[in-house]
Amino acid sequence: MAEPAPPQSSAPRKRAAPKSARRRSREAALQGLYEWLVAGSQPNAIDAHMREQEGFDKCDAAHFDELLRGCIAEAADLDALLAHHLDRAAARLSPVEHAVLMIGAYELRHCLDVPYKVAINEAVELAKSFGGTDGHKYVNGVLDKAAAQLRASEVQTARPRAH
Repeated sequence: MAEPAPPQSSAPRKRAAPKSARRRSREAALQGLYEWLVAGSQPNAIDAHMREQEGFDKCDAAHFDELLRGCIAEAADLDALLAHHLDRAAARLSPVEHAVLMIGAYELRHCLDVPYKVAINEAVELAKSFGGTDGHKYVNGVLDKAAAQLRASEVQTARPRAH
């Protein structure tokens, strides 16, 4: 005798919202930074490699350029900034978390058109998609502390006042 078919749900399926061009640029920059951190590839080679990937045409190419080249050029400064908020040396982070934190810190420092909460949220989403199980929680905590340093007035304005 055949098994009965599972009951069909009448609830509509949620469809994931399409990714924005900026989110795609962050994903491509993350992949490029990962390649740079792990393999030590040259920035121009990474840039060319990422532009060949399927779907790159849907990226915000200017934002990708700024993130990839900016994070590589300022890697030592970003690591020094992040070191104040890390519980271990940046070299001991997973390459994915390290790259996500670099992108988040770079956006907090330089992309002032991106609200600090958006920069943190986007980094958390990258960590959820590409990182380890709870890596996104670590990224959130570190970048929240970095935001208080880098965007103090914006953070103070957004946070409710304690009584």
